[in-house]
Amino acid sequence: MRSTRTPAAPRRRRRSVLTATGLVAALALTATACGGSAQDIASDKADATASQAADGLDGKIQIPADIKDKLKEHGIDVDKWKDGAWKNWDKDKWLSEAKDFVNPVIEGLWKPERMQSAQEANKTVTTQDTAADQGVSDPEPAPVEATAEKTPYHENAAPVGKVFFDSPDGPAVCSGTVIKDVNHPGRSNLVWTAGHCVHAGGSGGWYRNIVFAPAYNDLGQSAAQLRNANASEVAPYGNWWADWVSTSNEWIQGGSETGGAGATYDYAVLHVKPEQGSKSLEETVGAALDVDFSAPAATEVATMGAWGYPAAPPYSGLQMFRCLDRPGRLSLSPTLPTMYRIGCTMTGGSSGGGWFRVVDGETKLVSNTSIGPEDNTWLAGPQLGAKAEALYQNMSKTYGGR
Repeated sequence: MRSTRTPAAPRRRRRSVLTATGLVAALALTATACGGSAQDIASDKADATASQAADGLDGKIQIPADIKDKLKEHGIDVDKWKDGAWKNWDKDKWLSEAKDFVNPVIEGLWKPERMQSAQEANKTVTTQDTAADQGVSDPEPAPVEATAEKTPYHENAAPVGKVFFDSPDGPAVCSGTVIKDVNHPGRSNLVWTAGHCVHAGGSGGWYRNIVFAPAYNDLGQSAAQLRNANASEVAPYGNWWADWVSTSNEWIQGGSETGGAGATYDYAVLHVKPEQGSKSLEETVGAALDVDFSAPAATEVATMGAWGYPAAPPYSGLQMFRCLDRPGRLSLSPTLPTMYRIGCTMTGGSSGGGWFRVVDGETKLVSNTSIGPEDNTWLAGPQLGAKAEALYQNMSKTYGGR
């Protein structure tokens, strides 16, 4: 949606370099605690594939019977689905209810070139949208220029990656973060992202072929350099298919192309499994982050950092970037919780990327990128409180042990 901006409010003072540097260092330390080299990762994947073949699986993931049955309940033939029937976006085939999520593995669908063709899943808002409750919103922050993350990503920000999915408009992309599973310590298969990266909101349903690729494009190579790249260079940890996803009922019912009333609840948790391999996501990546569900007031947090893969110009979606700033409040309505807002020039594609803060020396995920203005000067993300924690706990207890 196009928008015309009103004159900017007075700018607030930037945070010190020391505070920002501390957050970057803490994230890097968390990410490298158990990480291996790209060569080691590729070797592990090869060993896992060989092991599967020895077990008679021929390196292919089998579609569980319950997923086949669920597809059949909706009149969907599994074989036809995998052969391209998933491209049918007729309203009666676009499953929307929370209980209707299905995402059978289509091995080899997300090849490197298809990943590069994916478009950003952006949520822009108008000045009118963000001026709904200026009595609560803090002044608009000054833009903070996004900084490129150091490579290789698996040594500096291993939990961060890209979320790929298919929409009626074609392949699309967001960002996501590997998070810890409190009920299955050390063996998490959970990924945090935005609700609008998995479900279209009130006017649509679940997106399809949802995959997470941690440390995507590990060396931050250009499109020219990736032209002949193999899959392990593009997705060093492999592709992880979401076998279950949860997002808030508020997003499913009230989310819209510009965020809408669902923006304040625009978060989702994926439970994933490897396209090839047998280890958990956390074991494979070597890192995962705790989620902070205390929903601290913006005034209580000195610095928040947002990480992601911005894909809309001037970015390409191939490199990971970050922004650090003191958060402020953004209110879309007096009846809705306030959102966090920071200055940041990251564009669409960074949606769903984690927002982090340091608590007692530990980096924790505290929000995710949800909405921003069309001129890409700031980002806003939801507070993660009791509802978000209940969603997370249900995912962990119900699906975490798979």
